[in-house]
Amino acid sequence: MRLLSIFVAALAAVALVVGQQTGSAAVIGMGVIGLLLAVVSFRSATLPFFLRIFSGVFAVEYVLTGAAALLPVVGYWPPELQIPPVPTSLPTTIGVFGILIYAISFVPAIARIARLASPYFESDEITTANLWPIGPFRIRLGALAISLFVFLIVLNQLQVGITLRLSFFNRDMYDALQNKDAAAFWYQLFWVFCVWAGIWVISGLIELFANYTILIRWRQFMANEYTKAWLDHATHYRIALAGSVDNPDQRIAEDTRAFVNQTYNFALPLLSQVSTLVSFSIILWNIPVAFNLPGTSFAVPGYIFWVAFFYAAAATWLTHIIGRPLIRLEFEQEKREANFRFSLARLREYSEQIALMVGEPTERGHLAQRFRDIVENFYRLVWRRLKLTTFTLSYNQLSVVLPYIILAPYYFAGTITLGIMMQVAGAFDRVQTALSFIINSYSSIASYLASINRLTSFERAVAEAHHGPISEEALGRETSRDGSLHIREATLSLPNGQPIVRLGSLDLGKAHSTLLIGPSGSGKSTLFRAIAGIWPFGDGKVGVPADAQIMLLPQRPYLPQGSLRAALAYPATEGAYGDEAIRDAMKKVQLGHLTDKLDEIDLWGQRLSGGEQQRLAVARALLTEPDWLFLDEATASLDEKLENEIYATIERELPKTRIVSIGHRTTLRAMHEAIVTMEPNADGTFTPTPTEKAPAV
Repeated sequence: MRLLSIFVAALAAVALVVGQQTGSAAVIGMGVIGLLLAVVSFRSATLPFFLRIFSGVFAVEYVLTGAAALLPVVGYWPPELQIPPVPTSLPTTIGVFGILIYAISFVPAIARIARLASPYFESDEITTANLWPIGPFRIRLGALAISLFVFLIVLNQLQVGITLRLSFFNRDMYDALQNKDAAAFWYQLFWVFCVWAGIWVISGLIELFANYTILIRWRQFMANEYTKAWLDHATHYRIALAGSVDNPDQRIAEDTRAFVNQTYNFALPLLSQVSTLVSFSIILWNIPVAFNLPGTSFAVPGYIFWVAFFYAAAATWLTHIIGRPLIRLEFEQEKREANFRFSLARLREYSEQIALMVGEPTERGHLAQRFRDIVENFYRLVWRRLKLTTFTLSYNQLSVVLPYIILAPYYFAGTITLGIMMQVAGAFDRVQTALSFIINSYSSIASYLASINRLTSFERAVAEAHHGPISEEALGRETSRDGSLHIREATLSLPNGQPIVRLGSLDLGKAHSTLLIGPSGSGKSTLFRAIAGIWPFGDGKVGVPADAQIMLLPQRPYLPQGSLRAALAYPATEGAYGDEAIRDAMKKVQLGHLTDKLDEIDLWGQRLSGGEQQRLAVARALLTEPDWLFLDEATASLDEKLENEIYATIERELPKTRIVSIGHRTTLRAMHEAIVTMEPNADGTFTPTPTEKAPAV
């Protein structure tokens, strides 16, 4: 950007010199704008990368169009081109919009959009692209994204140029009709319209393919990045505990899609509208229609342009006043829709329990209430959209006839021809459409801003989970020098801040197997989660042996969707273990009757009984062979005899694994070497205290 700013400054300096020598205020103005653009181009290095792309495009276009505009001023415009010279107003306007890019970067909403969009264009990930006739090739994802985006920007501006050329075709064709010049009419139709219309169609097809390519790659990148941020270091669990963000699944699946589509659908069309505004404003500005201020002889330059400008500006302000509440309503609507979907998914997950308890009537009531919430906000949204649509439809209908109302007196007076009238009416429509971009897109903008707010709040929650009060840094982890696993000077709290466990020091490595006992609600499971590094509420130190693998089996194990083989291998990949190892582990936990169903895909979490699921989790441990195995009532669904056999299997098959269990059955005492009891304190907290092992009852 800084090298580009030097080129901009050089051209601006040349324009100032030429303007001074020729006495052209327009050229001097182009030079002044160029100097300002050079300054902001130099400072654009500090902008988010996404905005730097636009800043760079405008700077390059200023240099190219500015150089072309200076050629006729100094007498070097080739007459054999048979096309009108580039007016100095074109690079000047481009420079103004380049300056505006820098100015709007300080608008909070624009800054958030640019920050969310930039990582894709800066990505160093290597990907494969396939471009005819080159074929497949390797390229950095960010470089591919920038290339596609700039290509689409240039293609959009080419299409604006084609539209501008067709406006002159429109003028010449109507003049031919007015003059009854058949030769000119057919020439314009076949040799002008057909050629440029064909180019337009081809460019549209190329644009369509490039659109789909950049959109799906951009969405894939964002989905991967947000999923990674959500899953890394048990962030998803800490966010759920803190309740800091609702429906993270919606934000990853729906809001990233909406953000990508809407950012693209606003960025490129907005740039296209800017190009349209610049190109067709020149037509309006140069039309030979004079208007004197009442009571004076002063003729307003560019009278038709200023009518379109102030007409659209006033309508934009009124649109914002009417449609501003849509942003809040769109946000709330998406939240309520997500809550309804989550309720349906949760019902499916617990369908067996609901069926056993005949809870369907209650569930229908819950779902009906969720949908009533949707309907309630939906009507508020519809009412606001009706108000906004009433205004925008009225505005657009008036826009159709307004240029004819203004131009008709000049046409009937013979000041302008029919062709000029039709061309100016078309140009007026293009200019006011460009100026009305916000008016016609306000509902979409409201939905877009709601998606941005949801993504930024999600990122904020992830940041807090990584480095804030609910991060894994709350309970510091350190390397245990003696190969043991210990906790010292720790206080564990509930999500509401109430302390539940206090301890000075606890060493779990003094025995091969340890049983943690205590009343319900004394913080046993919380202590396990703190050791595993996923409990964010509290402080203290957890010492873990270097490179130790810790595995925790909860009372209700997680069984992913897919085959039984995948469920057994989890959290490793499906093919991590051979058939012989898997079948051997299944037989050892008495699941041999399922060995012929390894590759069956089913909802195993619903098909298997609670006891079978717990034994499957133990089979995972046998396959994994962790250094430390924590069982949080992981055999509670088994009868005492089977539980005893499973513990004997663990002891036999995992001789090097340290075992720590939570359980309430007295029979578990005989299966462990040491006992730790959660002793109550006067302040309502509990302290894990090693106790002498009592004989089993």
